[in-house]
Order: sequence, then structure tokens, then C-alpha cells
Amino acid sequence: MEVNAVNLRDYTHDKRGTVDDKPYGGGAGMLMKVEPLFEAVEDLRKENTLVLMTSPSGEPFNQKMAHELAAKEHIMIICGHYEGVDERVREALVDREVSIGDYVLTSGNLPAMVMVDAVTRLLPGALGSPESEVDESFENGLLEYPQYTRPPVFRGMAVPEVLLSGNHAEIAKWRREQSEQRTAGRRPDLLNKKIEDLT
Repeated sequence: MEVNAVNLRDYTHDKRGTVDDKPYGGGAGMLMKVEPLFEAVEDLRKENTLVLMTSPSGEPFNQKMAHELAAKEHIMIICGHYEGVDERVREALVDREVSIGDYVLTSGNLPAMVMVDAVTRLLPGALGSPESEVDESFENGLLEYPQYTRPPVFRGMAVPEVLLSGNHAEIAKWRREQSEQRTAGRRPDLLNKKIEDLT
């Protein structure tokens, strides 16, 4: 895997390297200009490129999407800035708009980095063990169970006995129960979605 950052100013034709301008119709802020984005995408796009754009109004990024993106051969991410991007970019160039949460950031750089990190760890050889991702939060529709390591007792807080038992069936059962309890308490929406998916 290779990640390349592209400077949009390399696709401008004025001395200042202007990549933004005032929006038609007035209003606060600046919009990313259409010309440098078109030129950059047209220059860098391959036959199998998937073009994403970070945007608060995009579809929510989640683990399922990370798996979908990990299967793609070439991805390009347009990072929104300022007040946003000229709508013609969205209409003509973008395959999917993606949001990492219901909040607004100063630019799309951080969302792009979040997506790159989430996708990269799903690629073969990225993690020390292929099993590392299996029990992670969201992989099976649940949050991950609690984890413990040495020492077995610290300041009166003990590791659950079942984890020290060596009984793998009981450990698996405990972990599943803990995942379900944690999900019910912290993210009941995930349980509801899991039920909907089964019906």
C-alpha cells in the first residue's frame, strides 16, 4: 500500500496558487475552486479509481465501509476545506461522500487520515496477527469485551477468574456476554441494528 498527499496548488495557473474563492450569492467563508480539483482528479485518476470526498453531509464512515474500501485497488480522497467545495466537483467527480461524525472540522484532512488508518489495518500483513481484527469493536456488530493483562491483582482490582482458568470455551462465553452487556449499555443502537439485520 502507498499513500500519497497531493498539493492542489500544483494544479493552479496563477502566481498565488489560488485554490479557493468567495461563494456566489454571498455568505461567509470561502469555497474550494472547481478548476484545480478537476485537473488534479483527471490527472491522477486511474481506470479503477474510487473518488471519495470528506464532508459533514456524507454517509457515515463505519467498519463495514472500511472493509469495502480495503477491497478497492485505488482510492482518491478529496479533502473538503473552508465552507466546502464547488458543487460541480461533487456532481461530476465524486463517487461517495463520507463523514466521520456529526460535527464539523476545519478541513477534511483529519477525516481522510482516520479513513486511511481504518482501511490500512484491514490490509493483509498490516497487523501482527490476522486474528487481531476478528474480535475488535464493530467487527461482529458488538463492542469489544474488556481486556486484562498482568498483574492478576492491582490495588485490589482483580482480573476475572474465568480469564485465568485456561478454559477456552468459558472464556469465549464470558467475552461474548461482556461484549453484549457493554454494547447494550453504551451503544444500544448497535444491538437494534443487529436485530434489524437478522429480520
